[in-house]
Amino acid sequence: MRTFHTLQKSTNIQELIKETFDADLPIAGDWGYSKDSASILTALPHGMPLLQLQHTLTTIRAHLEMDITQEKNHRYSAINANEISREAQQLNGLNYQKVTYKVTAIKADLFKKFIGEYKNGYEKESFDLNAHFKKREAATLTREVVHYFEISQII
Repeated sequence: MRTFHTLQKSTNIQELIKETFDADLPIAGDWGYSKDSASILTALPHGMPLLQLQHTLTTIRAHLEMDITQEKNHRYSAINANEISREAQQLNGLNYQKVTYKVTAIKADLFKKFIGEYKNGYEKESFDLNAHFKKREAATLTREVVHYFEISQII
């Protein structure tokens, strides 16, 4: 299984996300690998539920870890995060949520081939759709990751 390195501490995580993803998110802190490096949620964007903001940040972190910071031949595509569990925690008067996600992805070059195969074969009688998706499933990398969020300012 491929090992992905944790992201380096950023002096301004909000600015980095804005520059990289053109997303203006009300956050501070760090990448959430531990309570000490929690992603600090400073507000909820208009109309965005807490779980959606947390999912968005975890997805951004996964894209940075698995795609953007990787050498071209080690990049992943079709990156998805799905929540497995969450746990409320308190420390020194601050409220945290430890959220565990299942992150799935496929090597970018292989995913591109799968998409081409699908586009070329779809709606052709000879195309075995079930076999195609079984190959994609077999090529999918699955990781379990934990993301810590400090949520004291929004609850």
